[in-house]
Amino acid sequence: MNVQMNRLLILSAEAAVYQTLVESADLPQLKINIATDAETAGPLLTDCNIILGDPPLVSKVLGQAPALQWVQSSWAGVDSLCRKGQRCDYLLTGAKDVFGPLMSEYMMAYLLMFERQILTMLENQRKKKWLPLGYRPVAEITLGVVGLGSIGKHLAKTARYFGIRVIGLNRSGKACRHVEEVYTEDDCRAFFGQSDYIIVTLPDTPKTRHFINAEKLGLMKSSAVLMSVGRGGTLNEEHLAGALREGIIAAAVLDVFEQEPLPKDSPLWGLPNVYITPHNAATSFPADIAAIFIENYRRFIKTTDLHYVIDFEAGY
Repeated sequence: MNVQMNRLLILSAEAAVYQTLVESADLPQLKINIATDAETAGPLLTDCNIILGDPPLVSKVLGQAPALQWVQSSWAGVDSLCRKGQRCDYLLTGAKDVFGPLMSEYMMAYLLMFERQILTMLENQRKKKWLPLGYRPVAEITLGVVGLGSIGKHLAKTARYFGIRVIGLNRSGKACRHVEEVYTEDDCRAFFGQSDYIIVTLPDTPKTRHFINAEKLGLMKSSAVLMSVGRGGTLNEEHLAGALREGIIAAAVLDVFEQEPLPKDSPLWGLPNVYITPHNAATSFPADIAAIFIENYRRFIKTTDLHYVIDFEAGY
């Protein structure tokens, strides 16, 4: 009996780490090659039918893989593989249910930093200044979550654990566990107007591009803090910079940007009420991604539906 051999290309900056993890699962009918860049990948693509890789790298080699059947993304963001005109005659699966806990750590770190005035406390310490500062219990806070996918749902769960009131916004308005009320874009005024913190987890699609703009910012409380952890294209950075300068909102915590690294001439760098991190709120840890691939591969060879299949048109 002939047994079909699947040929996997691991295309990632951390390809060697992924190789070790995948090989440790002793998967059947699988030959593995690795590459860390598109040039090295070229000769390995002719008979490759599966790719596990970083989307920006994978997008460069799609046209060189005639036998391609399935791509497992190593990142949450797959926008580079879903752009109009990009090849889509294969199965694309995403990385989900692994980033929620990491995003929650990030969100709560900054929320508590603001609420307990940690930076002011440190400055007072340097000045040897004994000055008790007031604060509110987080149970009095309303968190607005924009986008209730796997990450948004986990953020809501974490916030509720702390006693924070959570509201959400998505396209359907469908109820969600741990979220008190879910709004649609038609209800933006109510959603943005009552949120003390707003965290944006949207994917980058034509429908979400610059979703956070001057109009939405103008609906927010002047005391509100915006956190952006989804994709950079969902936020109009020019509008945000203006809103922060003019005091339309109080502050912004930004992990993702339209251009990365953030250009040195971006006005966001110089604003005192902006907190910038280099797209590391939730890192793709190879062990987590490899576990998704291994489970999906076992389903693949059994011709069972794979987990986290991406809709190319929707972008998620």
